[in-house]
Amino acid sequence: MFRTAERRIENAARRVGCLALRGKTGEKMCTRGKVLTVANMNPFVKTMEYAVRGPIVIRAGEIEQELAKGVKKSFPDVIRANIGDCHAVGQRPLTFIRQVSALCTYPELLNDPKMPSDAKQRASRILKACGGESIGAYSDSAGVRVIREDVAKYIAARDGHPSSPDDIFLSTGASDGIKNVMKLAMTGETGNKRAGVMIPIPQYPLYTATIAEYNAHPIGYFLDEDNGWTLDINELKRSISEARAQCQPRAIVIINPGNPTGQVLTRKNIEDIIKFAKEENLLLMADEVYQHNVYAANSEFHSFKKVLMEMGSSYSDMEMASFMSTSKGYMGECGFRGGYSEVINLDPDVKAMLVKSISAKLCSSVSGQAVMDVVVNPPQPGEPSYELFNKEKTEVLSQLAEKAKMVTNTFNSMEGIRCNEVQGAMYAFPRITLPQKAIQAAKVGHHCPDAFYCFSLLEDTGICVVPGSGFGQLPGTFHFRTTILPPVAKLGEMMDRFREFHDKFLSKYS
Repeated sequence: MFRTAERRIENAARRVGCLALRGKTGEKMCTRGKVLTVANMNPFVKTMEYAVRGPIVIRAGEIEQELAKGVKKSFPDVIRANIGDCHAVGQRPLTFIRQVSALCTYPELLNDPKMPSDAKQRASRILKACGGESIGAYSDSAGVRVIREDVAKYIAARDGHPSSPDDIFLSTGASDGIKNVMKLAMTGETGNKRAGVMIPIPQYPLYTATIAEYNAHPIGYFLDEDNGWTLDINELKRSISEARAQCQPRAIVIINPGNPTGQVLTRKNIEDIIKFAKEENLLLMADEVYQHNVYAANSEFHSFKKVLMEMGSSYSDMEMASFMSTSKGYMGECGFRGGYSEVINLDPDVKAMLVKSISAKLCSSVSGQAVMDVVVNPPQPGEPSYELFNKEKTEVLSQLAEKAKMVTNTFNSMEGIRCNEVQGAMYAFPRITLPQKAIQAAKVGHHCPDAFYCFSLLEDTGICVVPGSGFGQLPGTFHFRTTILPPVAKLGEMMDRFREFHDKFLSKYS
């Protein structure tokens, strides 16, 4: 009986990470276990999920290693269509962006006659604004002042309304800026007093991951797939009404152009969202990182700030944050991790808290800030680099437009797949009708049916896409997200592999 009680004490000690024992001379010793275990670590980190780098992507990496070791497969390589990583799938860097970043990184190149004068001018201006004229120095917490000035000029030219560099916060990609702003809206409470954040369904997994990390409540509003993934105001009202018993709604996130859905909101849609946000007293968070990526002839990007300002004084004083990145657009410079947020109409004391919050991280990547400067201050007509820059930019965007049509048309030609037009961004989010036998097979393997489909696709073809369940979808529907980024020829090969797999899959489970 004594030994049984002793074992219970030892087990309890192990669970808290310390086991009291006695040595040969009778002295007490403490054998420590791990301070952090999955059982005692931050529970909100455990609830985070990020589908675009989830288990299917991990398996894709394993298959690549198998192929490298000579393991025979029915396909020659893995096609990674799971993430919007432009350069990783073959997009060439734009010359001017890399020239300016190279000059900023290694200023000795300013003496190189091969470097164009406009690239030298931009690099010199950035370097003179850096401590010690080096991008190796910390910048102000909000970013290098002259770069924030250029961002403000870019926004003002885009929208036709003033922008202040004091409202610009340079960030480590758009993701960092989004998290910085969302953090302000948290209540610090639990239960039904915690903050609620409205997010589109389907959504980019950054939002559900961040909301989970902050112990907030996701308020999902469904986009209307049958009407080109538009946003229905009645759906917004339904979702916020149902959420009020569980949280305090504080903010609404809009992704335009859409990720993963590829839609571009109309101006009328944007006006309706702004009116809704005003009625419900919500902070507007406009994720506009794909603002350069619009392909459909009848689509046009309208920034939320521009529409807000043009709706008049009843709306122009609303609190709003918008976000931009160097990772998307025609640039695709994901690795530099450049981004910005423009935050307008914040209470001055709240704005001071935002500055304090980001100061704890010192500053974002200064090399990423330099790349952002090139994005907002590109070569102009008459400058030496303009023709090449415009040629390269046009080529990237025209190929994306071609690939958007290719993907839409190909998927819509397959039995049991329906794909809305890819109007913008870099993705398609097709809906798949799965045979009942496939759904049952997924249950046996403890998979969501769309994950079962995507795993099967990867194992049979090497194509890596992300199941729709990772982004959210209307119950009873199944989707997957694929990028449109591979080069035209490779994308054509991917579509051929996909069609062959899909036909076999339907045949097997029908």
